[in-house]
Amino acid sequence: MAKNTPEKNKANKGTILKGVVVSDKMDKTVVVSVSRFVKHPLYGKFYKVSKKYKAHDAEDKCKVGDQVEIVETRPISKDKHFKIV
Repeated sequence: MAKNTPEKNKANKGTILKGVVVSDKMDKTVVVSVSRFVKHPLYGKFYKVSKKYKAHDAEDKCKVGDQVEIVETRPISKDKHFKIV
């Protein structure tokens, strides 16, 4: 009888976010600003909310202003939980 072995599914990689690189001064790390629109619960107006994430950039190829996609991964350091796709 064959064993059921779990296969790596690309859909289960983790959360994928799109953002803009705002800092590349650290070694192998970039800071990515991710913006999203949120609807106010009472008034219904949409407003922009931004959050900064530190992401691992092993080749140091991303520069300030680049549009990038980051994917959630295992903790790399105290603050880094994402890597550049």
